[in-house]
Parts: sequence; structure tokens; C-alpha cells
Amino acid sequence: MKKFFASLLSVALLFSLSACSGGPVPDVSSSAPSASEDGSKEEIPPPRVVPFTLAFYPEYSLHPVLAANRANLTLAPLLYESLFAVDASFQAQPVLCRSYAVSEDKLVWTFTLWDQISFSDGTPFTGQTAADALNLARAPGSRYQERLADVADISAPEGVSDQLVVTLRRPNGSLPLLLDIPIALGDGERPAGTGPYVLAEDGNSLTARSGWWQKDKVLPVQTIPLHGVNKSDELIYAFDAGEIFLVDVDLMATNAMGYGGNYQTWDYATADFLYLGFNTQSGLCRAPEVRRTLACAVDRNTVASTIYAGHARAACLPVHPDSPLYSRAAADAFPGFDLETLALRAEEQRLSGKTLVFLVNSENTAKTAAAQHIVYQLEAAGLTVDFQKLSFEDFTAALAAGSFDLYLGETVLTADFNLAPLLSSAGALNCGGWQDEAADSLLYAMRAAAPEDKPAAAQALFSLLGQQTPIVPIAFKNGSVLTQWGRLSGLAPVRGNVFYHLENWSIK
Repeated sequence: MKKFFASLLSVALLFSLSACSGGPVPDVSSSAPSASEDGSKEEIPPPRVVPFTLAFYPEYSLHPVLAANRANLTLAPLLYESLFAVDASFQAQPVLCRSYAVSEDKLVWTFTLWDQISFSDGTPFTGQTAADALNLARAPGSRYQERLADVADISAPEGVSDQLVVTLRRPNGSLPLLLDIPIALGDGERPAGTGPYVLAEDGNSLTARSGWWQKDKVLPVQTIPLHGVNKSDELIYAFDAGEIFLVDVDLMATNAMGYGGNYQTWDYATADFLYLGFNTQSGLCRAPEVRRTLACAVDRNTVASTIYAGHARAACLPVHPDSPLYSRAAADAFPGFDLETLALRAEEQRLSGKTLVFLVNSENTAKTAAAQHIVYQLEAAGLTVDFQKLSFEDFTAALAAGSFDLYLGETVLTADFNLAPLLSSAGALNCGGWQDEAADSLLYAMRAAAPEDKPAAAQALFSLLGQQTPIVPIAFKNGSVLTQWGRLSGLAPVRGNVFYHLENWSIK
């Protein structure tokens, strides 16, 4: 928990931080009377205490799978639950699922669900309703379609109400990590869910359900008023004015909205991955030894702590440092920031004076500043850099044409850290064209491995990546929950659920 400080980013190497939060909280505790014009004393009314209130866009869908509005999706965990939740360490924790079994080839998963659960409209929660919801999640128009691309079939066994069967096209030993998908009844804009709250008929509040199945959890508030907004500046004004208690934001996003007033920031880990990519098919970066040399120009700690204002975690591996897949031994084998080694190897490999084309999407200030910082290190070592700051359209076109040596990339990985799209020979995100049969086999083995075997499989892959350096991991961005200063405590937000362990919250 910390007060938010925004980073002012410039094209110079020096970066300075300035506070964007307002001044100290005004003292509103005094109720001393004031004098009127006739000399009499009149009481100043006490300040209005706003109850715990959340933002809601009433003109947009609340469906947790089909909606796109971020504020409405923030409400989803209060209304809907999933088979599993992904915790802060990227581990799957069962919610609606009681137990599961998996075939030896990791293709067929059978999930046994908790019984005696109902949706807020009284409909029983069954294997069939779960199957319907997940089939909708893998259909066109869903936010989860790409995540579930390897699913061949989802069904409920005939005559068994509490089971769900998921059949995959390719083995995945960590499928539960992909099933933190909210289960909703039907495809309407305000579908029923199994969560702790229900939307009031007038749409003005959320009310705690008397029949919620997790009776052991005591909710911190029974009614949550909803503050209706229709556009982003109304959301900002409502938060700055204290009319709503929290917002879930990406403070380092392109065109990120600016918030003022006094607030607290609660960061949480995400799988939003920032990395340096190479053209491995042509140019200087075809050679692994050159890629390892250029990797020494990446100052991860400065990128994460200064350029991203602490809203990122430096990472030497393409998995989050909080994941059990992250190995310190493997991380130490990756090239680290080392200007002396960079200069020495650049001279040995006769790179001085040779031009490198470095691409970055100019529409994101933080990414542009991070790329500029790497450029400074390369130029200090004697390399010539053609630094091209491009619009997103031109950036993607240049990557597709192979018109680059280096680029700064960003992608959102799944919670199981499937790296195949980024690093496999046929990967859709393999912009550098890296081809390695051994890597393809290791990527397959890592994805198929059971949770207890996956760290070893990941270690084998990371060993090869450290030698070949097809990409240079830099950092994982954080998400941020902004809350009114001093009004909330006990938050433990996770990716996709800022209300994780809501029963531990204290609301003032």
C-alpha cells in the first residue's frame, strides 16, 4: 500500500518523480460554530459521509464474459464466481470446483462441482450450466476466446449433475489456471451469478445475497450503492470528489487516465510482459552471441522502479517473479545489465559503428522512455542506433516486414505462462522469427507438465533461452487499485479480482 506517485518521462536520461496525489487530507473533524451577521452562532453541519460506493456504467453490459467496460468488469467478482481463482502467486485455488481428475495424456479433465449452489435467480448451479457458460466463453465475441483456443469440447456427462468434462486438443497440465472465468447464467446484459451480491432491480446498488453458499465468509457491507457514470471523465470526477471508493486502473497504459485528490494505491501482479525482441532471421541479431551482448544494455531495475514508477516488477525470466516457475538459478544464467561487459563484447564482436534499427510504439510514454533508456546504453558502448518511434499501425507493419533489428514488445501472457505464442517456431507473437526445434519440444513439455513437474520443465526451457537469447525479459507490469485515503484496509487484489478475500476488508 502506498500513495501514488506518477513518473514524468522525458527523452533525456534523467527521470524525476513528482507527486500527483493531492495535499494532506483536510481536517473535517471540527464542528465549532461560526458567527452570523447578527452576531449569533450557527452550527456548521457535519461533513457528509459517503457510504462504500462503486462506479457503474448503466448503458453498458455487465456480462463478465461479453462485456468490455473496465469499471463494469471490476464489479464482476461481486456477482459471479469461477471454477478456480488465481492467487497472487499464480496458483489455482478452487472455488466452484470441489475436485478434479485428469487423464494421463492431460487431454481430458473431469471437474466435480460443489452441490447445493444456486444462481441469484434460484436456478441450480450444475455441470450443464457451467458447460454452457464456458462454451460461451470460447465463442466469438468473448474476452476469453483466445485463452480457450485449445479446448475441443466442454460438456456435462449425461445423468450426472455435478460434473463437467473439458477435452483439449493439446495437453495442458495446468488447465485450472485458465479457468478463473466468471460463470454467468445465459448471455444477457445482466445475467444471474452465484456470487455474494446481486444487482438491485433499479440498478442502483448491489445487495448481499441471503442464500449465498459461502456462509462462513462475513461480508464487510450488506449494500453497495452504485454511482452511475457514462464516460471516463465522469468516472475521474466522481473518484476525485470522493463519490466512489475505488477504481481499478493500469497507470502505465497508453492514454492512462489521470486521477487527483488523496488516494492510496494497492498494486497487484499481472502477466503483462515487457521484453526486448530481436530479428533473428537477418541482420546483426541473427547471431546468439550478439543478442547476448545487446542484452547487457537492459537495465531492468531502472525500467521497473523509475520509468514505470514502481508499477512493474523487474524480471530476468519470461515468468513473473512471484510464480513458482521463477528460478533464481535460471535467472542468473540470463545476461544481466552490465555496461562494462557490453562495451567489451561490442568491441570484440566489432559492433562499434554498425547501425541497429530499434522500433518502439510511440503511443505509450513509458515504453518509449524504456526503449530510449536502452538506446542510451547501446550508444554509450559505441553502437549506432536508428531509433524509430512509430504509431501502432506502423510499428506492427514494420515488425511484419522484418524491418528492424530490435523492438520493445509487450504482451499479456496467460496465468499458466504459456510461452508458445511468443517463442515457438509457429508462434503468432514470434515477430523475430526465432526457429529452434529443441525449444519447440521444451515449450510443449512445459505446457503439458503437471504442476509438480512444471518447475523442472521450465528450468530446462530457461536454460536454452539463456544461451540463445531470442528475447530479453525486462519486467511484468502491475495493475493498481486506487482507493479513497484511509477509507479501506485489508485489500489483497489479484489479477482479475480486486475484491479477492473481500471478507478481510475493513470499510470506514
